[in-house]
Amino acid sequence: MSHAIGVDVGGTFTDVVLSGPGGEISVAKRLSTHGDPADGVVAGITAVLGDTAPSSVTRVVHATTLATNAILERRGVRVAYVTTRGFRSAIPLGRYARVEEDRYDLWFDPPAPPVAAGDCFEVPERIGSRGEVLEPLDEAAVAGVGTEIARRGITTAAVCLLHSYANPAHEQRVARILRVSVPTVVISSEVWPELREYERATTTIMSAYVGPVMAGYLRRLASRLAGIGITAPVHVMDSGGGVMSAELAARRAVATIESGPAAGVLAAAASGYPDAISFDMGGTTAKTCVIRDGRPEITHEFHVGGRGSFGGRRAGTGVPIKTPAVDLAEVGAGGGSVAWVDAAGTLRAGPRSAGSEPGPACYGLGGDEPTVTDANLVLGYLDPASFASGTVPLSADLAGEAVDRHLAGPLGVGRAEAAYAVHEIANASMGSAVHVVTVQRGIDPRGFVMVAFGGAGPMHAARVASRFGISTVVVPAYCGVGSAAGLLTADLSADRVLSALDADPARVFASLTEAAAADLDADLGSPGVSVTCSADVRFAGQAHDLTVPWSDSPGELAARFFAGYRQVYGIEQEGPVEIVSYRVRVTRAAPDPPPARRPPPTHPRRRPDPPWPPATRRAYFPEAGGYVPVPVLTRACLARAPGGAVTGPAIVEDAESTIVVPPGWTARPGRKDAVVLTGAGT
Repeated sequence: MSHAIGVDVGGTFTDVVLSGPGGEISVAKRLSTHGDPADGVVAGITAVLGDTAPSSVTRVVHATTLATNAILERRGVRVAYVTTRGFRSAIPLGRYARVEEDRYDLWFDPPAPPVAAGDCFEVPERIGSRGEVLEPLDEAAVAGVGTEIARRGITTAAVCLLHSYANPAHEQRVARILRVSVPTVVISSEVWPELREYERATTTIMSAYVGPVMAGYLRRLASRLAGIGITAPVHVMDSGGGVMSAELAARRAVATIESGPAAGVLAAAASGYPDAISFDMGGTTAKTCVIRDGRPEITHEFHVGGRGSFGGRRAGTGVPIKTPAVDLAEVGAGGGSVAWVDAAGTLRAGPRSAGSEPGPACYGLGGDEPTVTDANLVLGYLDPASFASGTVPLSADLAGEAVDRHLAGPLGVGRAEAAYAVHEIANASMGSAVHVVTVQRGIDPRGFVMVAFGGAGPMHAARVASRFGISTVVVPAYCGVGSAAGLLTADLSADRVLSALDADPARVFASLTEAAAADLDADLGSPGVSVTCSADVRFAGQAHDLTVPWSDSPGELAARFFAGYRQVYGIEQEGPVEIVSYRVRVTRAAPDPPPARRPPPTHPRRRPDPPWPPATRRAYFPEAGGYVPVPVLTRACLARAPGGAVTGPAIVEDAESTIVVPPGWTARPGRKDAVVLTGAGT
């Protein structure tokens, strides 16, 4: 009678899902505890366990923003950087692009580098791009660097030598010498041995920077879970949609930076629609991703803390990270996004968030600024008593006062008009993220289904979809905790990469496969263990490459590259190609969870379904003339509607989320207890 738990720690809420042996699901939402995220995790797990014996839990899967927050908030450990002589200044100089308002700032001050110039060191050595030793390593100089690092009180070092991906011998020797005086040494040939020195260096530095933070947190979490009787192993979602052991996550914390968003995309991919746009709106951000043929788009480089326009991230902003990640566009538009009037008298919403402390004004926890959640409450879309499974009662009076004081008054409009303007600005901001992953990349979104989840996503999804002519929106079961639910469908996986010129592909793939299998402690050839090989290919003479599935046939590999090139750039081009890097992912399939089912009506954590016809409440829809009475249903109640459908305006409530059905849209039950919204899409 084993149970599995999925935990997603977000900027505002910590979501927990408990799956039982018969498919029964229990969920909980708790405000995230930023002082120690483990507090919120344990509180949520305790809530979902109820009478379930903690010893019956055999799997805990965790998605966390810990690594991201540590980088953005500069809460990692102090790191010393060691590189080849002549390249010490690469990190302090950095790579910066001025975007948005920074373009016009005559006193633009670049952000601080990830390692201060004084903590960057160099050692005499040189290896060529094919692995040949051009200059021997000066071991005495390395020992001197280690002594100086220790003298400064620095306990962690990141080492990235030129071309160490081609021959790691010097890096490995540097690490052995440094560890005599520096406790923790991270080397690039173990973190991510790819070419492009700057990106490899920043990835290694960030791994060293957040690794101790992640390791300490996971140790505390395991101890806290053991304290309530859960001794099951903890697995952590990686940025590419796989799951790794806690031990591996501590060693490669940089691979968990996009942990939470990846889990949400997996939930969208599991909805059963092969061509979909995942739309995840939580309390702090909204994220979108394209899913084609049932698989999310994957990138092998992204920027943490980068800036750009409308959900995109520009190269030269933030810290570049080279590791597989779900290809997302993200905007600072969530339920907690603060609405404000700028100096020019323009209404804005986000990107600053009220978070969970103090949270929106309606939480009654000390916040007095209006947020998107406050606006939605004023509009009648939210039930004050059932928000977040009833754990966070909302105050409509506090929400209205905040909207009046900060928005309606300064703008000279009514409360409802100001609140709806905030709702629409949030929709426009999230629409820009959809634009980045579709139209901006040459994809027509009208042929896709939008899959909406997150605590706030289903309230906004239909309006956002309308902006792109998308006529179908799917809201899965347990959408309010979609990322946590997606964790339970994820497989254990490990990725390995190697940049190598003129290498024997069979030998490289064999070596990478063996290393990845060791990361998973998986036996190759065992049932459920699979290996996926790919390669980074480029036109000869070009600098940039595309990742394509591997083929032993050079002609077939080139054809796949030409097809990928056409898809990405929209033009036909052929010519000589070359392989830059080899990639392997080893996957160990997780046990298939039984079909999810809702607990019986008498379950203490489930509200009874209202009778038909449903109750109504007043909600604001400008197409209907303002505030009008609209039916308020549950999913079960929707199935009893005449004709099996309800035409908007209407509201469908879950314990963890609310679906808004605007005028012109229709809601009906879908597969796997989903709600399907259909409209004109315009």
